[in-house]
Amino acid sequence: MNFEHETTKLDFVKHRNKFFIFSGALLTIGIILLFTIGLNLGIDFRSGTTVDILSDEAVTAEEITSEFETIGLTPDDITIAGDNNEIGRVGFIGALNQEETLRIQSHFESVYGHTPTASTVTPMVGEELARNAIISVLIAAVGIIIYVTIRFEFLYGISAIVALFHDALFILVVFTIFPFEVSIPFIAAVLTIVGYSINDTIVTFDRIRENMSLEKRVKDIHDLARVVNKSLVQTLARSINTVLTVVFAAGALFVFGGEALRPFSFALVVGLMAGTYSSLFIAAQLWLVLKAKQLENQKKRAVETSEV
Repeated sequence: MNFEHETTKLDFVKHRNKFFIFSGALLTIGIILLFTIGLNLGIDFRSGTTVDILSDEAVTAEEITSEFETIGLTPDDITIAGDNNEIGRVGFIGALNQEETLRIQSHFESVYGHTPTASTVTPMVGEELARNAIISVLIAAVGIIIYVTIRFEFLYGISAIVALFHDALFILVVFTIFPFEVSIPFIAAVLTIVGYSINDTIVTFDRIRENMSLEKRVKDIHDLARVVNKSLVQTLARSINTVLTVVFAAGALFVFGGEALRPFSFALVVGLMAGTYSSLFIAAQLWLVLKAKQLENQKKRAVETSEV
């Protein structure tokens, strides 16, 4: 392939400000929605009780709701799971007391022949889970920036972390617009996306570093732009092909994996696409801007030194 010809045809770097503005505007709107509408937090992150109901035959949400109404309780959320839709996971915001739990177990044991299992999350546990989730993401970010800095340079690490926070925030924004439940599997999906995104970003950075080493002299932003654009063109097909294969798998999980896995698989699909976008059009472009400023500062210091 003639990469020089392809680079001329596809000039991603020229439109870097458009990518920055697009992402900035989208995330700004999303942050406003995040603080006004908020996320649909599951019981994992707030006080509540989850009841798992097992039947020998398929059940529906309407059927389970009707059964709860007969004992004077109204579920806040019902998810049907199992290969044959024989499991109903019922959520109550606010912890049920012992009397209510025993009433549920007695009623559904007589209806379906199986005693439901109930688990309660207190506000303290919910806060601890949320705090641990944030800490885990921050620890992953610190580890990534250290690794990328050692393998490449500090500017690569800064660019990679900005792209990762872009991906994580983008997923939160989408989950604000599409109110899927945010629970522990959601955090697992975010950490999975972090790993995938940094892998894609490192591949792009590695190609940039390789092409930089082939240049006789890189003196200004125009030389940097040529190298970065050439690297993006060379990794574009690989990035698209990789993300499509994973998106197909996550999409199949979303369609056929059942209601319980739908938030997890949806977060994967959104995050995978956001990760590919940020690796190509945020991380690489941001590194270009930072590196160009570094070269300018080096030139200024060289001029000041020569004058002295």
